[in-house]
Amino acid sequence: MKKALFLFAVILCAAVTIVPGCKKGNQTLKVISYNIRVGSAPDGDNKWDIRKPASPAMIADQQPDIFGLQEALKMQLDYLEENCPDYDHVGVHRDDGKEKGEVMAIFWNTKTQKMIKWGNFWLSETPEEPSKGWDAACFRTATWALLKDKRYNKKYYYVNTHLDHVGQEARAKGLKLIVDRIDDINPEGYPMILTGDFNVDLGDPCLNSLKGRMESVRDIAPVTDSLDTFQGFGTGQYGNRVIDYIYESGFTAAPSFETLTKTYLDIPFISDHYPIVATLVF
Repeated sequence: MKKALFLFAVILCAAVTIVPGCKKGNQTLKVISYNIRVGSAPDGDNKWDIRKPASPAMIADQQPDIFGLQEALKMQLDYLEENCPDYDHVGVHRDDGKEKGEVMAIFWNTKTQKMIKWGNFWLSETPEEPSKGWDAACFRTATWALLKDKRYNKKYYYVNTHLDHVGQEARAKGLKLIVDRIDDINPEGYPMILTGDFNVDLGDPCLNSLKGRMESVRDIAPVTDSLDTFQGFGTGQYGNRVIDYIYESGFTAAPSFETLTKTYLDIPFISDHYPIVATLVF
């Protein structure tokens, strides 16, 4: 018996030596922001019907807990929901709040996340109704949601948006509206995520609204990159730019950020934007 106990002690000591501390794993959340490129666009060899299988392949590969989608039409949302069975989504059609126009959708993995409540507002002077704000060329919206990570029993807010591609005033005031609304919807001070296609380059004054309120994961992650997120299907017609963002506040760490340039199913471009991926720690 003593010999058996001694042998057990030796084995246990060796295990502790190999894995010092045996610390509990980090409570991580994986987030993606993805401009899927509106499915009605006449994109030739890159039209939606040709490239669409790459999107669920990317989701299956990355397995995000939550992701924000920009420019999605109903047919694209339906396709993702059908081909990504672990995910559900919310969002409002921007042009009429019903069935017309693009959706700034929030998708979540139903195995790891629970939707608690969600809402939508327009980036305009009348945010509660379908409306175009300031000098914007298009109706623009933001979708917000309060969720709980079922693995860790942690609540957090998520906001997903797409700022206007023309109106400089609309971008600046739209983002300020989002920041002000964040304070209103999050009185508990839960961790917050903001994703979107902001249609501005790094350092643009439009981003000043976020200073001191939220941090760009691209800027603070120890493992990161500075690759362009918009590539126009590789044509260079509009120039390659960094215009897609993941911001956070209230998380204890943001270990990694990646611009996802890999291809799926031999489809050259998943979209005219690359998805961006972040890992956050509660």
